[in-house]
Order: sequence, then structure tokens, then C-alpha cells
Amino acid sequence: MDYQTLIVTTDGGITSIALNRPEVMNALSSRMRAELLDAVRHAGKTARVIVLTGTGRAFCSGQDLGDRAKIAEIDLERTLRDEYEPLLRAIMDCPVPVIAAVNGAAAGAGANLALACDVVIAAESASFIQAFTRIGLMPDAGGTYWLPRQVGFARAMGAMLFADKISARQAADWGMIWEAVPDDGFTALVAARAGALAAGPTVAYRGVKQALRQSSSNDLDTQLALEARLQGECGKTRDFMEGVVAFLDKRPPAFEGR
Repeated sequence: MDYQTLIVTTDGGITSIALNRPEVMNALSSRMRAELLDAVRHAGKTARVIVLTGTGRAFCSGQDLGDRAKIAEIDLERTLRDEYEPLLRAIMDCPVPVIAAVNGAAAGAGANLALACDVVIAAESASFIQAFTRIGLMPDAGGTYWLPRQVGFARAMGAMLFADKISARQAADWGMIWEAVPDDGFTALVAARAGALAAGPTVAYRGVKQALRQSSSNDLDTQLALEARLQGECGKTRDFMEGVVAFLDKRPPAFEGR
């Protein structure tokens, strides 16, 4: 696909996908959602880690509401089912780690797009806003699923009812994101985190993602069986043998991702 709303680059097993509509704070148009779905699916087959970020001063301002005259024509239910759901599932089910590098404001569906990723790293100047009630809507794009699991019922309810801005530092303190870092070290830190994952055991990372994603809906017996199956797959990889040998040799492992 010829991307018009994204900047996609790949280097050293790391695919960076930058939302590129800075003039509207990277609002999610229908075309951007389609392009992002394609980019994530393609990178999941070729890369060892994906970094999702934004250009300009925002990560993503959420749904592009478009022209005032066309608001009544927006079918939000269809849009969520046909466009958002496949995108969110592609991120969740991606076989490689997906890092959200939140460089600025993440609002509405943009905030929940970040929360769908495996790891969220935010610049300290960034913020998260469940802005939906400000325009007479309820949270969507998976927010009512992820946020209470990350920060608890009371904080999720307050964040969604009041639509208050949550700073990156507060989000980190709440357990909503992995870490908030100073702006001047943000780019380097994201690159280092992505590089570490790209050099890591890809099959093991896939197992981590699958086990944790299913843990909230599994009972103990089902989860133990899932762990055993996934660990069995990890144990058959070259990376497992390399990891053990490297441990015994007291040297860093050289994982191949298989």
C-alpha cells in the first residue's frame, strides 16, 4: 500500500510507524486506520519489534470528526466494528512486541490506541485524555476494557466521566503506562528499548503476549495449560539453547528470533 497518512521505516529489525497528519494532531481518518492496519499486519510478518508514534506535537487526537456539516452522517457503530476493531486486534495479536512511543497528546481513541499496544513509553510532556464525554460520547476503541484493568475501577470511572487530562508522569504512577521519560531523552530511550526487544527472543516474546492477553479471561487450570504449551514451544527454539549456553559461558546471548 502507498501510505499517505503514515511514515514507515525499518532498520535493524525495528519498524517505526509514525502517524503523519500533524496539521490535525494525527486525528484518525478512515484512510489512516486502513493504512495503519496494513502497516501493522505487514510489519508483524517482517520486523522483530514495532514502534508506533506520531509526528508533530501530538501522538493522536482520536477520531477525525471531519467537516461540521457531515457530523450527522458519521456511523460510529459501523466505524468501530469495521475499522477500529480489526486495527486493535491486529495490534493485540501481532506476533512481535508493539511499543507506543507517545510523543505528545493522546486523546480519545488516540489514547486507547496507545493502550492497545504492549508497552507504552511517554515523553513527560505527553498526556492522556479520555475526552469522549466532552463531545457527548462514551469511551470506545477498547478503552472501557483496558483502562479499568490497568488503573482500577475507580480511576477508570473518574477519568472517563470527568475527562480530565492525565499527565504522563501520573499515568506511569497509576500503572497505566510503562514509563514516562524526560523529553530530551525520549527519542534515545525509545530507540534503546526497541533495540533491546529487536535483539531478544522473538518466540518467547510472542508467548508472553499471548499468555498475558488471555490471563484475564482464563481460569487457573486453563492458564497453567496455556503456559505449559507455550513454554514447550519456547523450549524447542534455537534461542532457548543459545540462552542456556550463553548463561553457562557467562556471556550475552545472541538470539536469532527462532
